[in-house]
Amino acid sequence: MKKVAFYTLGCKLNFSETSTLARLMEQHGYERVEFNQQPDIFIINTCSVTDNADKKCRKIVREAQKINPDGYVAILGCYAQLKPKEISEIPGVDAVLGAAEKFRLHEIMPTFVKVPSGQPAQVFNSPIEEAIDYHAAYSLNDRTRTFLKVQDGCDYPCAYCTIPLARGKSRSDTIENVVRAAYEIANRGVKEIVLTGVNIGDFGISNGEKKETFFELVRALDEVEGIERFRISSIEPNLLTDEIIAFVAQSKRFVPHFHVPLQSGSNRVLGLMRRRYKRELYVNRVQKIKELMPHACIGVDVIVGHPGETDAEFKETYLFLNELPISYLHVFTYSERPNTTALDIKPIVPGNVRAERSKMLHILSDKKRRAFYDSQVGRDATVLFEEDVENGLMQGFTENYIRVVAKYDPLLINETLAVHLTTVNADGLMEVTEPEAVFDTH
Repeated sequence: MKKVAFYTLGCKLNFSETSTLARLMEQHGYERVEFNQQPDIFIINTCSVTDNADKKCRKIVREAQKINPDGYVAILGCYAQLKPKEISEIPGVDAVLGAAEKFRLHEIMPTFVKVPSGQPAQVFNSPIEEAIDYHAAYSLNDRTRTFLKVQDGCDYPCAYCTIPLARGKSRSDTIENVVRAAYEIANRGVKEIVLTGVNIGDFGISNGEKKETFFELVRALDEVEGIERFRISSIEPNLLTDEIIAFVAQSKRFVPHFHVPLQSGSNRVLGLMRRRYKRELYVNRVQKIKELMPHACIGVDVIVGHPGETDAEFKETYLFLNELPISYLHVFTYSERPNTTALDIKPIVPGNVRAERSKMLHILSDKKRRAFYDSQVGRDATVLFEEDVENGLMQGFTENYIRVVAKYDPLLINETLAVHLTTVNADGLMEVTEPEAVFDTH
């Protein structure tokens, strides 16, 4: 029995797919082991949203060679689809699998041959137009929460983004299949499912036709017994409808946590980015969430240094975010990606300016998160505790995504517990009390 190890770079969607591929390999007679346990085969699932992700891939290949110089290294994922020739020439790489091939890993693997030093890797990479099949996926055993893939690909032509080139057109599972998967996950004892995809608000497309909607999916999942929480990972503001927000507000299982990409607070820059909304719509979405769920957590994606972004427009974004009742930011520094239309936009923002803008928004994010946490002190909440334990302490998340710290208790892992939020400690974590006991975190 050959031993295989997986390493995942990138998003929740990649984690769901890696976990599914690992289970598929086990079904075909391979033993899954940790990356540092001398595996015979290393599978690296890549991301290519930023240039840094490409560099990380190369670093992981070097680590694999140190662990087992004779080990077979296969690269798949977005980077593998976009730059197969470049990857095939990385020393130590033996195979490259594109988007249409990665879920055929178990079929292709028997043909793998260790590549002699100095020779390019085998490439199994079809044009992205051939990545038309939908492959269901969900993560297991990696974390307390499970990432459940419901959608793949994207039809949005954002100027800076390579995802449509790496994953193909938007396509989805059916509501029936997703609900069935949710019950399978519930039967494994999982308490929380995070819905993930490239553009999950676009759920329901099959063979190029819109057959179901994300709202219909949310309503169906809310009836799944055994899952205590559903969390929406990220949804475009133009696809986050009033009916979705209103349903979550009174839902039995969907939690008051939204992650809504903004990318820029300047309408002109949003136009350059080819986004499908203006800042006024974004304000409307945030206001609607807070009107129905005052304690909801709202996360925001924002890109700094996009070509054409002036100092004044960055300041406009900063002030826009500062005034919104949001909870945290995910800040991305723009990086040039081949074959994107953003490459034709001028002027280019210098690297040092991008870095400074990123730093300012990271500081703003810290302030927003702290203000949100402080606003929740004194409230009652429910925490789902994670398996991560450090220095005798364990952590978990409330429904509205506040990270809580408590004294380690093995009985609490993967369990929900009603708590009272008491204070934000020096590490920025929320301390809590139980109805009959105080967690000693010192």
